[in-house]
Amino acid sequence: MAIDPKDPTPDIQQEIRLSRPFTLADAIGQEAGNFMKGASPIPRLVQARHGAQQALKAALTDRPGALQQVLEQRLNDDDARLSHYLDTPAEAVKDLLETVLRSPQTFYELVRQADVVWGQIYDSRPHFQQPDQPPHPDDEYTHESVRVTLEQCLYRLNNPPPPPAKTAASEPEANLNP
Repeated sequence: MAIDPKDPTPDIQQEIRLSRPFTLADAIGQEAGNFMKGASPIPRLVQARHGAQQALKAALTDRPGALQQVLEQRLNDDDARLSHYLDTPAEAVKDLLETVLRSPQTFYELVRQADVVWGQIYDSRPHFQQPDQPPHPDDEYTHESVRVTLEQCLYRLNNPPPPPAKTAASEPEANLNP
């Protein structure tokens, strides 16, 4: 910072620096301050995790909430997947859903975990559908219902709604005076 000789107020920072010795810690502190300028103090992986959770929440329709909890936990536990999509966290959600839908074992385990979480949330005995068996009539998460829910979520992620169009009422009125 250049000192203006015409400025009657002294540079306080410079006076403070003159009255004490300059240390390595001071140099590191100054450089660290410059390093973080314009950057978020929140790590990118944490930002991606939050973005993925928001994308999942916006696209998934899950009234009981257990399936969403299971999917969020899978995203939280999968740093490798999230690190591939730091700039596009919704893509991490798509990747997870496609992986689950491609693998029958992974899919059946996801449904089982959703049933377990549902039982914990509602303090009820969950019903576990076995592969190639009909579901229990009271089963909240059947293989078919979860498949449809995941496919709808994937569709919404791949086809986000367009931003709301500006209406004449939202635009400032033009000055009609000549």
